[in-house]
Amino acid sequence: MKDFTCLSYALLTLISFSSAYPGMGDTMAAMRREANKFKRAESKQLIGDLRTLKDSQLTPIGKDIKGILLDQLNAESNVIDTSIPAGSLGSAACKADLCCVWKWISYEMTAKFNGTSGRCNKFARQAVRLGFHDAGVWSNTSTYGGADGSILLSDEINRADNSGLSAIAAQMQSWYKKYLPYGVSMADLIQMGANIATVACPLGPRIRSFVGRKDNSRAGPTGLLPGHTDSADSLIKLFAAKTIDAHDLVALVGAHTTSQQHFVNTARDGDPQDSTPGVWDVKFYPETTGSPAPRVLKFQSDVNLSKDPRSAEEWKEFSNPSSGQDHWNEDYAKAYTRLSLLGVNNINDLKECTKVLPPHRASYVAEDQPILDLWLQGEFDQLNDLVDEAIMLTGVGSGGSGTIINP
Repeated sequence: MKDFTCLSYALLTLISFSSAYPGMGDTMAAMRREANKFKRAESKQLIGDLRTLKDSQLTPIGKDIKGILLDQLNAESNVIDTSIPAGSLGSAACKADLCCVWKWISYEMTAKFNGTSGRCNKFARQAVRLGFHDAGVWSNTSTYGGADGSILLSDEINRADNSGLSAIAAQMQSWYKKYLPYGVSMADLIQMGANIATVACPLGPRIRSFVGRKDNSRAGPTGLLPGHTDSADSLIKLFAAKTIDAHDLVALVGAHTTSQQHFVNTARDGDPQDSTPGVWDVKFYPETTGSPAPRVLKFQSDVNLSKDPRSAEEWKEFSNPSSGQDHWNEDYAKAYTRLSLLGVNNINDLKECTKVLPPHRASYVAEDQPILDLWLQGEFDQLNDLVDEAIMLTGVGSGGSGTIINP
């Protein structure tokens, strides 16, 4: 592996692909990604109980998670269980299948996260952010916090960092009350919700999903979440303390592609961070560095990260219209798996229920995009639910839903 890395770097040094044959730029970019991948893999850190367990002590799931954390295994999965649940909640048949209760939960979440336009809606966007904010309250200098459900089991949700999460917080509390009797933890509910929301968004990756986290009602440490005006240096240092490098940080902030902001600039309440909110595409990356439609609001922290030499190259890679989507989905899945396990000290005992997630939607036709484009250009007043309901305004589609192909 090291020999290959050295060879790759030598080739990258000796060859000027900009003056070579057409298409060689993409080839060399792929080689550079592979070389960087090997270099980064050597610096990857294990977390939780995986730091101290020997390979001989690892369960099959523990081995897989270790492989994902060390950048040796893909964190995406197309394994889907299309059968109906083994039984109703509380039945002997459902109790006998660890993932049965999660299939029922997945049904509810998937229905809640889909907007009438076919885009993922505000509940999905908030669910992804909730997963970030619960897990992100951890660093390698803290002795508690992380993906433990504390954001909703303590007063943590009332912090300014968590403004805008009230709708999904109330919904998660309702689901928790319903499914707690069947052994579901708040910590798992939040992280499964983030993964289901991600794939509920058109083009979003199907991230391998693990359950068995333990709840904690102690509010996590403060000052561990990023701010929208942070410098690139502050962001990179903040996430390095979470064992997340600059490359993975760039992948994680791409989740802004689906968002609409409400508190960064209240005068522009509802403005999105790219021109296709509610769609898990890579337009966020080039539109952050370019000149998007007037209503696209850029976070200064994203702009800063896009320009820093430690993160700019990966930002450029994700911006590629031909290869960026698959590259980003793969990297995001790995990065979010790591984030979702911060502070979890029983990783080796977790179980996998990826099979209950809805299918990946590889392509999407946005029938509401014409009216959304007018809104983005400022042709009519702000309408916060436009992303979820624009299909109803256009009068196109059948039954109030956008056209989805190759679901």
